[in-house]
Amino acid sequence: MARMHTRRRGSSGSDKPATDENPEWSDVDAEDIESRVVELAEQGHDPSVIGLKLRDEGVKGVPVPDVKLATGKKLTEILEEHDAGSEYPEDLRNLMEQAVRLREHMSENGQDYQNKRALQNTESKIRRLANYYRGDEIDEEFTYTYERAAELLADE
Repeated sequence: MARMHTRRRGSSGSDKPATDENPEWSDVDAEDIESRVVELAEQGHDPSVIGLKLRDEGVKGVPVPDVKLATGKKLTEILEEHDAGSEYPEDLRNLMEQAVRLREHMSENGQDYQNKRALQNTESKIRRLANYYRGDEIDEEFTYTYERAAELLADE
């Protein structure tokens, strides 16, 4: 059981259907899907949002339930092939955004101990995730600092 910073249990979610082929009602061409993925990435959408848009809006009106089944490649692989991917993985970047917001809040509200703890927990998660990605998705020399995170978010 993965309890990180609270005593609460995780919420269970739905599982993906156990299938290894694309449903016949979703017969969109793989190249059309790839071009739509790149187009959405250039509009500034994150990979998770792109997946939701393909599921809900589809490509040319036909929904795409699973990009990997339809194209044979993960959504992030498609983005890397077209140099449209982000420098950092989405989950790490989101945590860094949260840490920057909390740090700015703490500079104005020094007595807010609840958020002080939230900032410590968030930065702890960032360090754990950085260890996971280090050398593979991110640079071997990467270490988290507030300044680096603020700089990263200012660039975007």
